[in-house]
Amino acid sequence: MIEHGTFFWNQLVTTDQKKSGDFYCELFGWSRREVDAGPFGSYTLFQHDGKDVGGMMNPTTDYSRSRPSWWQAFIAVADVDACAVRIMQLGGAVIEPPHDIPGVGRACLLADPMGAPVCLMTPVAQE
Repeated sequence: MIEHGTFFWNQLVTTDQKKSGDFYCELFGWSRREVDAGPFGSYTLFQHDGKDVGGMMNPTTDYSRSRPSWWQAFIAVADVDACAVRIMQLGGAVIEPPHDIPGVGRACLLADPMGAPVCLMTPVAQE
């Protein structure tokens, strides 16, 4: 498992994956690969030298649709449900409660006491 408290993934939430993807691929020399995200449409993996370096997705919640495009960072945690309880005890807010992402892990979106959003995730065990 990825070490608890470690930033490990970034993804762009955007209403225009084509335009945003063209921009970042041109800027950084990335390639991209689309995967089926079921009811959420396509999820794009940005790659550099064949290695996944980030992702891109459509807005999928009221919160993400209410914002301009934004980069979403993920921090690995051992127990996302326990962290969700602590978030509120520490003065933060749970924006999206813990939920399963099949084949990926269990995640939640929080805002710290100053309003900065970040995702926490307990990734599935990688073999």
